[in-house]
Amino acid sequence: QWVAGSGADAAPYFRIFNPVLQGEKFDPKGEYVRRWIPELADMPLEILHHPWDAPQTSNYPAPIVEHGFARNRALEALQQLKIASA
Repeated sequence: QWVAGSGADAAPYFRIFNPVLQGEKFDPKGEYVRRWIPELADMPLEILHHPWDAPQTSNYPAPIVEHGFARNRALEALQQLKIASA
């Protein structure tokens, strides 16, 4: 629930996790990714957590969600809720 932001904790409304940064921070060697996503096992560490930036030789799919855009949209919506409840 904490990661989803649906728990009853005192987390600020603007906590939106970035999956790339979380991977780089908590799996800096890429061990988890390499084990559980075998098609990325041979990916260079520099792009392991964002394989869509690999050269065109990669056949890994592009992200479904553009994180920066989705983050900004969520922050705007949450800000509107905050204003409406004030």
